[in-house]
Amino acid sequence: MNRFLLICLLLGARMAAGQVQPLIAQADRYFDRLSFTKAAELYEEALGKVSSMTDAQRRSALVQLAYSYRQLNDMKNAERVYNNLLVNGQLPADLSQHYLYYAQALASNGKYDAAQTAYNHYEDSQHAHTGGPTFAELYDDAAARNEGTYTLEFLKLNSRNPEFSPVRYGDGLVYVTTGKSAGLRGLFGSKRFLDLYYQPTIELGRSAKLGGSRTASTLFKRSLGRDSYTSLTANDSRTVGFYGGNNVAAGLGYSDVLVSESERFGKSLNTRYHEGPATFTKDGSCIIFTRNNFNGGQARRSADGVNKLKLYTARQTNGTWSQAVELPFNSDEFSTGHPCLSADDQRLYFASDRPGGFGGSDIYVSLWKNGAWSEPVNLGSEVNSKGNELFPFVDERGTLYLSSDGHEGLGKLDLFSAQLSPDGMKVRKLWNLGEPINSAADDFGITTDGERNSGYFSSNRKNGGSDDDIYRFTRQGTAHPCRELTVIVYDAQSRMPLPEVNVRVTGSDTLTGKQLKTDEKGMLRFCLDNTSDVQFITNHAGYLENHIGFSGRNLSDNQPLRLDISLMKPIAMSTTELAINGHVLTQNDRKPIGGATVVLINQCDKSRQEVVSAADGTYGFVAIPGCAYRLEARKEGMGTAGSLITKEGTGNTDLLMFRKGDIVRIDNIYYDLNKATIRPDAAIELNKLVDLMNRYPAMRIELRSHTDSRAKADYNLSLSDKRAKGVVRYLRTKGIAAKRMVAKGYGETDLVNKCADGVDCPEEEHQQNRRTEIKILELN
Repeated sequence: MNRFLLICLLLGARMAAGQVQPLIAQADRYFDRLSFTKAAELYEEALGKVSSMTDAQRRSALVQLAYSYRQLNDMKNAERVYNNLLVNGQLPADLSQHYLYYAQALASNGKYDAAQTAYNHYEDSQHAHTGGPTFAELYDDAAARNEGTYTLEFLKLNSRNPEFSPVRYGDGLVYVTTGKSAGLRGLFGSKRFLDLYYQPTIELGRSAKLGGSRTASTLFKRSLGRDSYTSLTANDSRTVGFYGGNNVAAGLGYSDVLVSESERFGKSLNTRYHEGPATFTKDGSCIIFTRNNFNGGQARRSADGVNKLKLYTARQTNGTWSQAVELPFNSDEFSTGHPCLSADDQRLYFASDRPGGFGGSDIYVSLWKNGAWSEPVNLGSEVNSKGNELFPFVDERGTLYLSSDGHEGLGKLDLFSAQLSPDGMKVRKLWNLGEPINSAADDFGITTDGERNSGYFSSNRKNGGSDDDIYRFTRQGTAHPCRELTVIVYDAQSRMPLPEVNVRVTGSDTLTGKQLKTDEKGMLRFCLDNTSDVQFITNHAGYLENHIGFSGRNLSDNQPLRLDISLMKPIAMSTTELAINGHVLTQNDRKPIGGATVVLINQCDKSRQEVVSAADGTYGFVAIPGCAYRLEARKEGMGTAGSLITKEGTGNTDLLMFRKGDIVRIDNIYYDLNKATIRPDAAIELNKLVDLMNRYPAMRIELRSHTDSRAKADYNLSLSDKRAKGVVRYLRTKGIAAKRMVAKGYGETDLVNKCADGVDCPEEEHQQNRRTEIKILELN
């Protein structure tokens, strides 16, 4: 009897295994053909059966199932399957990318702390720690940064089909959506292909096909990739490389010959294959667009049988588009798509999964040289990650926008921006655009102006899956409401970061009065108002207190900045030694200046010491007490008024340096009401300006004089002009040549406080507006 039961159990196990293996094999086939809906169903069925799968087979099935849900944008099920996958321990090195996918699924579901843990596993597997903000910090900062800044509108042109990648053309938009049915049947049945459409008037709910007069259907159609028999395309999966999958047939006999006036644009550019994102030259006469590897009526495949993507270009003459021509850096073996031209049409940015990149697909740039596009250059690791970077866009101010699923974000694909270098070949650190432009869903394909006043982008946040829609955003507040500032505190001698340092901030509405501490890496991160002038006061047991300032004014972008603060240990000295420590800072915004030569001059014996300021602007001397000292600094293209340390050791040790174009206020240059004469207290300060002019004999300045708002504007302008000329006359009596000075009065046009016409202010506040400044015109 026992033998009979054992035989039955063995037969049952073999039958179960026999049932499971065909299911897995069938699921693998659908997975390889990118039909993730059907693949997921079969993997779920197979994993639900009791079987004799090995651990490796079960892990492989779970990996493919989780990835299938990821590609279908079903992040709740993706999270569930990844949880089951990871319950038995860590993944092998060849599957480490799935830690990133797991983190993105958790982030999409709002579980940011758990997402950070998964992302840390991914970084550990890659041996690369970015030191960037955590998911939770990123979400909080991004939400706070843009709160109330943007309003979003859901456009009427959206349907149940995908609409995405808008680009401005004429007075309207060109975007990608499904066109007429291709009438083909392949491995996955008939499907609709993606075409370029033109929307001439954004407010209307109907959209004209690009270059044609017919309108797009307003029926609710099944979206690509939303059925069990249609494979996803490059646009469904947001990655370049798989337009059309394996169901693209060759030899259709299609010709690029024009058919009729109304169909010229459609028939010239839109084929029976996928046409994807496009870009236009600034005059609209040339288009560069994405298409399957199809031209001249022939489709071509890679060595592994896949119809890849390529970039094509065409020119418009008298309203007619020429035949599409391939760009020279295409290949049958990899995909190239998502083009974007720079404002001057001299640089072409695009996405490609060509060999030699950092991950799935990277952003590249090609230069227009001698009438041809150059060999593409990868934009580097500051932009490109182990994941996918897609849909680049560059505005007229040289800001690069792109979507990525490889950088920490709020969902699967997030929109990022980065400032390009002047040559357009490098970028600074990527900046997440935050909510409401980004969401827990896919957000991509942005187009906007240089000030980001308004624009359009694509997202599947409304219906999920491949039902992408186009949104219009309008900025209500400042484009850069705050700036991410990373403060790093370290030991001045060892250069090692200092954790648990007390940091007090003054001058910030949100941080003043709070006692903050650096983390284990000696770091603090702030999102500061761009109009803030803040002071950081740092103190730590066993170190001297340090003060350093930061100003967000006059900065035109929102790029993150870093501020290094060093702390020095007190030096044990005898009564015959005096420590003089300070900073070298810029005059206008108090930024640290490294590499400046600081000179300490003993006023007793005129002996001199010199040191070079560190990267954070710090310097230090050991001097003899009982003498006064003068501090000066030198750096190419910069100057300073210096500072005086009394024999008691008091005085300002922070040296402010100015450069050409800086405006420097002269303290205590005030005037009596309605008078232009130099007061005795002003003469004392002007004599300091004489010393400065003598120290820099090649320096030329503009004397800028201002009045308060009382009296008529034309009278104030005349009065300020007289005051500026009065200062010039005084300086000439001290030996300063007239050709080195320009006098200009500004009247009441530049008040420093609220005391404008009709505002009741005390005399002390009005006197603050009656002032003189100097602007550095030349400095050698």
